[in-house]
Amino acid sequence: QVQLVESGGGLVQAGGSLRLSCAASGSIFRINRMGWYRQAPGKQRELVAAITSGGSTNYADSVKGRFTISRDNAKNTVYLQMNSLKPEDTAVYYCSVVVGGVNYWGKGTLVTVSS
Repeated sequence: QVQLVESGGGLVQAGGSLRLSCAASGSIFRINRMGWYRQAPGKQRELVAAITSGGSTNYADSVKGRFTISRDNAKNTVYLQMNSLKPEDTAVYYCSVVVGGVNYWGKGTLVTVSS
Protein backbone atom coordinates (compact mmCIF):
# COMPACT_ATOMS: atom_id res chain seq x y z
CA GLN A 1 0.00 0.00 0.00
CA VAL A 2 1.02 3.56 -0.70
CA GLN A 3 -0.11 6.54 1.33
CA LEU A 4 -0.12 10.09 0.03
CA VAL A 5 -0.19 13.19 2.20
CA GLU A 6 -0.89 16.50 0.51
CA SER A 7 -0.30 19.95 1.95
CA GLY A 8 -0.11 23.58 0.90
CA GLY A 9 -3.65 24.42 -0.14
CA GLY A 10 -5.48 27.47 1.12
CA LEU A 11 -7.01 30.81 0.27
CA VAL A 12 -5.09 33.29 -1.86
CA GLN A 13 -5.91 36.43 -3.79
CA ALA A 14 -5.77 36.49 -7.56
CA GLY A 15 -2.21 36.99 -8.72
CA GLY A 16 -0.80 35.25 -5.68
CA SER A 17 1.14 32.03 -5.32
CA LEU A 18 0.85 28.72 -3.52
CA ARG A 19 3.04 25.64 -3.36
CA LEU A 20 1.48 22.21 -3.01
CA SER A 21 3.39 19.21 -1.73
CA CYS A 22 2.58 15.51 -1.79
CA ALA A 23 4.67 12.99 0.11
CA ALA A 24 4.36 9.28 -0.64
CA SER A 25 5.10 6.56 1.88
CA GLY A 26 4.55 2.85 2.27
CA SER A 27 5.43 -0.02 -0.04
CA ILE A 28 7.42 1.95 -2.57
CA PHE A 29 10.11 0.44 -4.71
CA ARG A 30 10.04 2.87 -7.57
CA ILE A 31 7.64 5.67 -8.33
CA ASN A 32 6.94 6.12 -12.00
CA ARG A 33 4.66 8.98 -12.87
CA MET A 34 3.64 11.65 -10.35
CA GLY A 35 1.06 14.29 -11.02
CA TRP A 36 -1.54 16.75 -9.89
CA TYR A 37 -5.17 16.80 -10.92
CA ARG A 38 -7.92 19.18 -9.93
CA GLN A 39 -11.66 19.16 -9.73
CA ALA A 40 -13.74 22.30 -9.59
CA PRO A 41 -17.37 22.27 -8.41
CA GLY A 42 -19.62 20.79 -11.07
CA LYS A 43 -16.72 19.83 -13.30
CA GLN A 44 -14.79 16.66 -14.08
CA ARG A 45 -11.38 15.98 -12.63
CA GLU A 46 -8.66 17.18 -14.99
CA LEU A 47 -4.93 16.79 -15.28
CA VAL A 48 -2.98 19.86 -14.20
CA ALA A 49 0.60 18.63 -14.52
CA ALA A 50 2.59 15.42 -14.48
CA ILE A 51 6.22 14.41 -14.25
CA THR A 52 7.86 11.10 -15.10
CA SER A 53 10.66 9.37 -13.22
CA GLY A 54 13.03 10.76 -15.83
CA GLY A 55 11.87 14.31 -15.26
CA SER A 56 9.74 14.84 -18.36
CA THR A 57 6.79 17.09 -17.68
CA ASN A 58 3.48 17.96 -19.26
CA TYR A 59 0.96 20.63 -18.35
CA ALA A 60 -2.62 21.55 -19.06
CA ASP A 61 -2.74 24.44 -21.50
CA SER A 62 -4.56 26.56 -18.92
CA VAL A 63 -1.60 26.49 -16.50
CA LYS A 64 1.40 26.56 -18.83
CA GLY A 65 3.78 29.33 -17.89
CA ARG A 66 2.20 29.75 -14.46
CA PHE A 67 2.57 26.36 -12.74
CA THR A 68 5.70 24.27 -12.31
CA ILE A 69 5.78 20.63 -11.26
CA SER A 70 8.88 19.09 -9.69
CA ARG A 71 9.80 16.03 -7.69
CA ASP A 72 12.34 14.97 -5.08
CA ASN A 73 12.95 11.27 -5.62
CA ALA A 74 14.93 10.91 -2.40
CA LYS A 75 11.90 12.13 -0.46
CA ASN A 76 9.25 10.51 -2.70
CA THR A 77 7.65 13.93 -2.91
CA VAL A 78 6.09 15.89 -5.73
CA TYR A 79 5.53 19.63 -5.70
CA LEU A 80 3.35 22.04 -7.64
CA GLN A 81 4.41 25.68 -7.61
CA MET A 82 1.45 27.80 -8.65
CA ASN A 83 2.03 31.43 -9.59
CA SER A 84 -0.23 34.12 -11.01
CA LEU A 85 -3.24 32.30 -9.66
CA LYS A 86 -6.64 33.05 -11.13
CA PRO A 87 -10.14 32.57 -9.70
CA GLU A 88 -10.67 29.81 -12.26
CA ASP A 89 -7.86 27.84 -10.60
CA THR A 90 -10.15 27.32 -7.60
CA ALA A 91 -10.57 23.58 -7.11
CA VAL A 92 -9.67 20.60 -5.00
CA TYR A 93 -6.20 19.50 -6.06
CA TYR A 94 -5.38 15.79 -5.94
CA CYS A 95 -1.98 14.17 -5.97
CA SER A 96 -1.56 11.09 -8.18
CA VAL A 97 1.29 8.61 -7.96
CA VAL A 98 1.86 5.51 -10.08
CA VAL A 99 3.74 2.70 -8.35
CA GLY A 100 4.07 -0.71 -9.96
CA GLY A 101 1.37 0.14 -12.48
CA VAL A 102 -1.13 1.10 -9.80
CA ASN A 103 -2.42 4.67 -9.57
CA TYR A 104 -2.80 5.98 -6.03
CA TRP A 105 -4.66 9.15 -5.11
CA GLY A 106 -4.37 11.62 -2.29
CA LYS A 107 -7.42 12.89 -0.42
CA GLY A 108 -7.14 16.32 -1.99
CA THR A 109 -6.35 19.82 -0.83
CA LEU A 110 -8.56 22.82 -1.47
CA VAL A 111 -7.21 25.83 -3.32
CA THR A 112 -9.42 28.92 -3.34
CA VAL A 113 -8.46 31.97 -5.36
CA SER A 114 -10.42 35.13 -4.61
CA SER A 115 -10.88 37.91 -7.13
